[in-house]
Amino acid sequence: MTSLTNDIQDKLKNLTAFEKLIAVNVIVYFLGWLISVTQGIPRMYSLSWLELPKDLSDFIIKPWSLITYGFAHTSFWHLFFNVMVLYFVGRSFSNLFNIKLSLNVYLLGIIAGGLAFMLFYAIFPDSLLKDVGALIGASAGVRAALIFLCAYMPTKEMRFGSLSFQLKYVGFLLVGLDAVGLLGDNPGGYIAHLGGDLLGFFYARQLRAGKDIGKGFEKVVDQFLSWFSFSKKVNLKTVHKKKSKVGGYTKGEFNQFNNQKQIDVILDKISKSGYESLSKAEKEFLFRAGKK
Repeated sequence: MTSLTNDIQDKLKNLTAFEKLIAVNVIVYFLGWLISVTQGIPRMYSLSWLELPKDLSDFIIKPWSLITYGFAHTSFWHLFFNVMVLYFVGRSFSNLFNIKLSLNVYLLGIIAGGLAFMLFYAIFPDSLLKDVGALIGASAGVRAALIFLCAYMPTKEMRFGSLSFQLKYVGFLLVGLDAVGLLGDNPGGYIAHLGGDLLGFFYARQLRAGKDIGKGFEKVVDQFLSWFSFSKKVNLKTVHKKKSKVGGYTKGEFNQFNNQKQIDVILDKISKSGYESLSKAEKEFLFRAGKK
């Protein structure tokens, strides 16, 4: 039993960030199904406590919904298509970026999509969202991840059968479809998509310029998680040791900066010549960087 437990723990540790997100989405979906079956609640209402309301006055009493709506699905096919895209996007992210950056893009995409949804209703209450209900689904986070890749590596070649095209055209197509979708029967969802699109594009362009806009959000999440840490705190005298610096940076900061520069060089190579042009050492470096 101990060996089996260790094997399971090892497999969970080796999951990519997006595989973990897929697991959370699937678990929440089945939780909603279980609540519906055991409590006799219609399936479309079984996760109402996670949904994001469009009205600010309703949102104030459930602020957590700005993130939790992105993990709530009541339709199997809605869940299926989101997790399928997450899986394939996650394979690219895990080879190119670390776990925290991947989570930043996804979660900030969900937040941006939710804010776009509520802001649009606040400005145009009698327009597209007049008869729309609450918002659910991971699509804004998924869109943010997709557009991030398209904007970060716009000239990377993709193949579909005998056709070859650059990622930037995939991005244009996705944004165009989201814009057209505003005229359909799910305008709220497509407004959230566009919010995720904008976040993914802006995040990628800033990262290419050397600025990670998700660092502040990352610190907030780390602080929040630290409140739930049950590790025993020992009251010891603190001794401050002056960190050695190289060119004004600590060793850790210098290594992080150097690693990111090396990643950028490799990504440029992928963009120009494709992933298969990388050497074995470069592929191994990207794999290790994606696991950090």
